[in-house]
Amino acid sequence: MDRITLGNDEFEGENNAYVLHDGDDLALVDTGIATTEVREDLREGLAEYGYEFSDVDDIVLTHFHTDHAGLAGEVQAESDATVYVHEADAPIVEGDDEATAALDERRREYLQTWGIPASKREELLGVVEAVTGLNETHPTVTPIEDGDTLEVGGHTLETVHAPGHALGLCCFEIAGRDEAFVGDVILPVYTPNVGGADVRVERPLETYLETLRSLADRDYDRVWPGHRDPIEKPTERALTIIDHHRERTERVIAVLEEHGPADPWTVSAELFGELEGIHIVHGPGEAFAHLDHLVHEGVAAVDDGEYRLTAGDVDLESVVSTAGTN
Repeated sequence: MDRITLGNDEFEGENNAYVLHDGDDLALVDTGIATTEVREDLREGLAEYGYEFSDVDDIVLTHFHTDHAGLAGEVQAESDATVYVHEADAPIVEGDDEATAALDERRREYLQTWGIPASKREELLGVVEAVTGLNETHPTVTPIEDGDTLEVGGHTLETVHAPGHALGLCCFEIAGRDEAFVGDVILPVYTPNVGGADVRVERPLETYLETLRSLADRDYDRVWPGHRDPIEKPTERALTIIDHHRERTERVIAVLEEHGPADPWTVSAELFGELEGIHIVHGPGEAFAHLDHLVHEGVAAVDDGEYRLTAGDVDLESVVSTAGTN
């Protein structure tokens, strides 16, 4: 197994494509975004191992985001590779008009209810249109689900559904090695966005916390993320991210205490300041994820898009818990 580092500056940057190969059997885990730079990075990376796009037999996608799945269609067009992605993300990766329109409509609704100013909404939607417009070729995909086993590139991968950052996000355990490809479930530098990265996810923070607890319980020796370098202590990293969200929850509570009822855009401004580009959805999306979690935990209530505290002293450990981890 080898790693190709892709020169992407979008989102978390420094995407990875993983090369699984055993003689003539060649697979990729993620492909990168469909820009000229990344396309050449992927071609040159494969060439270092003696391969071309046309040699790829299988493509395994961790999730639908374009910085992970963007080149899948182009590679498939040259190779007739089988493209695997979780069933929740499959229609979007294929470019299905109905699924794409539903995602776009849901995003627009959230942008308005989160209190994002009209000018910022238009700026964000322009960025989204530009990024999604890079995908001129969509693949035909083979949907997979939790527990499915894939025989690709001379390796056996077990699919582990890991939603939160994205509805269809999956890890892929590598048989015979206590390791996994984890996409954006955990990252070595940044904490993956929840709430804004995929507006289809219900109860985004709790869903992501459940995924983090599950990953910690699996206690891998090493994981291979969608961005940057491998993570040598993934259980520790998962628990650190849970701690991060507990601290962020505390900050959200403090904002509500100081400002009274507030919408996600107002809370986001207190947490992250001025936002531009894709972060226009990531900031208030993350604020919403925490506010929504507080409502479900009985700590807050929401009226006409504004959130207010309904409890005094809050037990943060019970609200953002590590319970269930070893």
